[in-house]
Amino acid sequence: MTSDLADRLGLAPGARAVIINADDFGMCHAANAAITQLLDAGHVDSTTLMVPCAWAPEAMAFAASRTDLDVGVHLVLTSEWTDYRWRPLTGAASTLVDGAGYFPADVLAIEELATVYDVAAEIAAQLQAALDAGVDVTHLDNHMGSVYGLLTGRDFLGPVFELAARNGLPFRLPRSMEGTDDDAALQAKLAEASAAADALGVEIIDRLWSHPFEEVPGESYEQVRDGFIALLRAVPAGVTEIYLHPMVDDDELRAVVDFAAAKRGHELRLLSDPAVLQAFADEGLVRLGWRDLRDLQRSRRA
Repeated sequence: MTSDLADRLGLAPGARAVIINADDFGMCHAANAAITQLLDAGHVDSTTLMVPCAWAPEAMAFAASRTDLDVGVHLVLTSEWTDYRWRPLTGAASTLVDGAGYFPADVLAIEELATVYDVAAEIAAQLQAALDAGVDVTHLDNHMGSVYGLLTGRDFLGPVFELAARNGLPFRLPRSMEGTDDDAALQAKLAEASAAADALGVEIIDRLWSHPFEEVPGESYEQVRDGFIALLRAVPAGVTEIYLHPMVDDDELRAVVDFAAAKRGHELRLLSDPAVLQAFADEGLVRLGWRDLRDLQRSRRA
């Protein structure tokens, strides 16, 4: 399913456009070092900030100094690692914390226990903190998919769309599961959510792709790289966001995450790999940024 987004962005008929987004900016210094390197080199088109995390000030200072780059807010409602946790900006007296006062580790707890009021207050606080730090926020997306209602059907897209509309920001929501999942019920939910975004004038993308976050036992760097190249070759017409989690695979990262540190390093490496860069060129993929969607959205409000 392809919308008229590419046409409204002024792309040629049949254009295959991609946004390569680096998630988890600000989670730790290993993420910041990788993502700033990739942004400087033009090897990713955008990134999104985890504002509640300990290393967010470093990431936001960089973003504030480089307002030419596309930096969004990665709305956070979960804290998944065992030894490194983060808390809501709105405090512990809410439905967004576990027994230790941190965001819960899993999405199910958010879907079952969080109130719409608390979610709305927290995501607004995270966006405002980025704006107050001088970040020229280009878009919103969501950590671990905690607002989509994928587990129980109870979503928080209403307050997300309202926040996005108030601030003239597009949001990471695909219109179609094309290329990832043929679940008819999920596609129906996406259609309903897309209509809600459209009604508020929030720009969304045609499709959302990635590759598995977890490591496959015995998987080599070359296999990870070639899997990403295969993903690029499969991109259809329209606007597709492909997100990754590139980080420096160092002692800090291995102390932070419970698994897949090596894959985070592979993602950093592959985004600068000549074979990957050649695949972008060979496929004729059009590189976009979320700023393009933000400008389109704001032009409709003018």
